This record gives sequence, C-alpha cells and structure tokens, in this order.
Amino acid sequence: QVQFVESGGGLVQPGGSLRLSCAVSGFTLDYYAIGWFRQAPGKEREGVSCISSSDDSTHYADSVKGRFTISRDNAKNTVYLQMNSLKPEDTAVYYCATKPYSWCLGVEYDYWGQGTQVTVSS
Repeated sequence: QVQFVESGGGLVQPGGSLRLSCAVSGFTLDYYAIGWFRQAPGKEREGVSCISSSDDSTHYADSVKGRFTISRDNAKNTVYLQMNSLKPEDTAVYYCATKPYSWCLGVEYDYWGQGTQVTVSS
C-alpha cells in the first residue's frame, strides 16, 4: 500500500524557516518524479516545486524561487522542502506528490500525501 507521512509544518513568524518532510512507504523514490503543492483558503492548488527522477533537476514557482529548496533522499525514501524567508502569503496546506515518471513538470501525479499546515504569522 502506498502511503505518505508528511511532517514539519507549523506556525512560524515571517522571515522564519521550516523544513517539510514526506516519508514514503510502499515503493521506492528512485524512479519517481516528486512535486510539492500548496493550497491556501479560497485559492486554487498551486505547484510550488518539483524534482525529476532522470537527472534530479529542480524547478520552482516564481513566488518561492530563492527561498525554497526541494530535495530527495532515495536511501531514506524521503522528500524534503526547505522553506526559508517565509512570508504570510506562504500560509497554506502543503502536499507532496509523486509519479513514476522521469520529468516532474506538466504531469498528473498519482500519489498524494495528506497535507501539512504551514502558517506564517506574527
């Protein structure tokens, strides 16, 4: 059974940092593209970042470039999203997702985590 366990969310002040983790069971990540998404109240789901399985290339939404970093640890079957210089507009539920594919952009993701809340507020 495919299952994601997400952690690392919470409340942080503007300018602070969080690292989200997504531990995967049921399969290994070696050949899976990985994406991080977020959805704020009243807004549509937004792609934040992704990492490809073919060459570990990474991509970021313009709103988070220079602040967020996606990475993977295949040995631990875990995906990370390091979030620095957080802003109130980063407040959302964050989801990790994966697909058995080489390229991470423009694809339909098959498996999704349960989401973890990130709140950036003073």
